[in-house]
Amino acid sequence: MTVRLTAEQAGELEAVAQIEGAPVSEEIRKAIAAHIEAKKNDAQFQERLRKSLERNQAILKKLAR
Repeated sequence: MTVRLTAEQAGELEAVAQIEGAPVSEEIRKAIAAHIEAKKNDAQFQERLRKSLERNQAILKKLAR
């Protein structure tokens, strides 16, 4: 997986990682984990997810016939 950052984002990320004494990759993993956890607790996201699952389930049932 490739992530493209602006020069400013890359610099800030490197500074955070340096201050935390962690590799940049670890700081990226922590940020992604926090983002996913926030989505799990976001009622609006969960509603969109439920609707998406329902749509996809209906499509899959049609294909299985």
